Amino acid sequence: MPVSLPAALVPILPLLRCPSCGAGLSPGDGVLRCPRRHSFDLARHGYVGLLTGAPATSGDDGPMARARRDFLAAGRYAPVRDAVADLATDAARPATVVDVGCGTGYYLAGVLDALPEAVGLGLDTSAHALRVAARAHERAAAATWDVFRPFPIASEQVDVVLDVFAPRNPAEFHRVLRPGGVLVVVRPFGGHLAELRSQVTHMVTVDPDKERRLHQALDPYFEPARTLEVEYTTPLTRQEAVDLVLMTPSARHVTEAELAVDGELPEQVTVSVLATAYRRR
Repeated sequence: MPVSLPAALVPILPLLRCPSCGAGLSPGDGVLRCPRRHSFDLARHGYVGLLTGAPATSGDDGPMARARRDFLAAGRYAPVRDAVADLATDAARPATVVDVGCGTGYYLAGVLDALPEAVGLGLDTSAHALRVAARAHERAAAATWDVFRPFPIASEQVDVVLDVFAPRNPAEFHRVLRPGGVLVVVRPFGGHLAELRSQVTHMVTVDPDKERRLHQALDPYFEPARTLEVEYTTPLTRQEAVDLVLMTPSARHVTEAELAVDGELPEQVTVSVLATAYRRR
């Protein structure tokens, strides 16, 4: 039996464009299809598969997606989500939100809770993560996509773009945002997860040059409007500490089995991030 169109995807459809030819998309028989007959499957898990061609080289595998889901559900990053939602309200007309590299949809759901009239779309390369993101909020649709490719979205039709701990494509962020729209970028800084980094071998570090490179990439397209510094210490259970490691890029360098024999893990950790709202130039 063909998969029916998810309700959350209905208000998002006018924004979507065929990745192959740029035409509009319409639903039919468990797919989205353009007038040139390019078609894209609606997965039974609730997301649409727009990513075509060569597979993306990154994205959560099954264990990473599970670790991300479980850790974020514990609420340890709730202040970060609150900051993202706060900055998203700076948009002139916060009606359509696109979360690029959305993972399990945690931050998109928080923004939609803060903006009761808004609808959202989460984009990610990971089908494992999108299975969760498609159920993260009743007004959140989800689709597979690679941030480094031109987005399958019409120009100047998005009010808020979220980029939370995710790769960036400034030219595409600029193209899809409406005038008056807001780009929200969240990235680690300073002593983020310092306690874990000091105890876990191969834990990925915070690049000290990250801020300079971020500004260099965004400056041609955006100007910063408001920045929130979010820094706090949160307690961790051992399983939360393991999940926190395994939901980051560090999971590509250390396994859960290795963590199990790695001795003591910290019982608390410092969260230190910068969240900035940018306006289009």
